Amino acid sequence: MFKSGFVSIVGRPNAGKSTLLNQMLKTKLAIMSDVAQTTRNTIQGIYTDEDSQIVFIDTPGVHKPQDRLGSFMNTSALNSIYGADVILFIAPANEKIGKGDRYIVNRLKEEADIPVYLVLNKVDLLPKEALIKKLMEWQELYPFKEIVPISAKTGLQVDHLIEVLKNDLNEGPKYYADDQLTDHPERFIIAEFIREKILHYTHEEVPHSVAILIDKIEENGSHLDVIASIVVTRDSQKGIIIGKQGALIKKIRLAARKDLRRFFGMDVDLELFVKVEKDWRNKEKYLKELGYNEDEY
Repeated sequence: MFKSGFVSIVGRPNAGKSTLLNQMLKTKLAIMSDVAQTTRNTIQGIYTDEDSQIVFIDTPGVHKPQDRLGSFMNTSALNSIYGADVILFIAPANEKIGKGDRYIVNRLKEEADIPVYLVLNKVDLLPKEALIKKLMEWQELYPFKEIVPISAKTGLQVDHLIEVLKNDLNEGPKYYADDQLTDHPERFIIAEFIREKILHYTHEEVPHSVAILIDKIEENGSHLDVIASIVVTRDSQKGIIIGKQGALIKKIRLAARKDLRRFFGMDVDLELFVKVEKDWRNKEKYLKELGYNEDEY
């Protein structure tokens, strides 16, 4: 009997959702960063083995929005639970239960028919006694179908989590090909890898003022040519990304190119340009052009 279904991963920022998705897929699909709210769009990752196919939906961290982009991220994250077969609520075991966690729990109570698993992440960072106490705190908050302690970073218990999820999946079709990892287009994947490198090299200097426009993708046999524009909100941010004598943008380009080569399995030539568009995060035209369209969610 072949099982299949859709599993939504929700949680507050920096809970480890993208790290968990990458660990389950055994490859890097979702970008990761210590900067909060790194994930902006819902990302579908496809896990397939001989007896199941699980479509994981990685979502932006639920947070208090500061602009239209933030509102979009919250909307897409919370709407991802509708129609899911299973919900994974991921929370860090080494942090206290906060307002954001309680807000998500209250939204989950509205979806009483969908089984909800609590994935308690980062259990490798606290002693056994503290973990038991944390488990009891969460059990009082919501009647989770099961609580699965894991470490998304090390992979501890991640394979067990996948087997547990299969218990709640029904017999169903194979929605995607065996070797397909995501339903997102090439443009989205390329833009995300570039944005990850910018977050890595600029840290807090250029946090969420960056968006990536893919101007050109052209495949020539075993070679991929890509031209992309990095959009920022201020001239000072443009200067930071370019760096002294273009040193930083060169680092960003080479690091992104390395990830793109690995992901696509071919040589990639990447050109990057930087342009300023003030307050793009509140402009509907740019939000739609960059893929942040609330109407689609």
